[in-house]
Amino acid sequence: MNYTYIVKCSDGSLYTGWTNDLEKRIRAHNDGKGAKYTKSRRPVVLAYYEEFQTKEEAMRREWEIKQLDREQKMKMIREGP
Repeated sequence: MNYTYIVKCSDGSLYTGWTNDLEKRIRAHNDGKGAKYTKSRRPVVLAYYEEFQTKEEAMRREWEIKQLDREQKMKMIREGP
């Protein structure tokens, strides 16, 4: 499976990404080996994710989510997938 996910950072900001191993990716973020953005905002907590069959679908969804404003992302998190 492939995943598009949103994590909530320790400073309250949100980070969106995609991966094919969700648990490993969250661990990487918290170990400081994930994205540059999350490195200084640890720990991060998984707030939302969606599953996809292909990498392309997950990457497309990541792009779509990154176009949303914070309130739209928070609504997604509150309402779930």
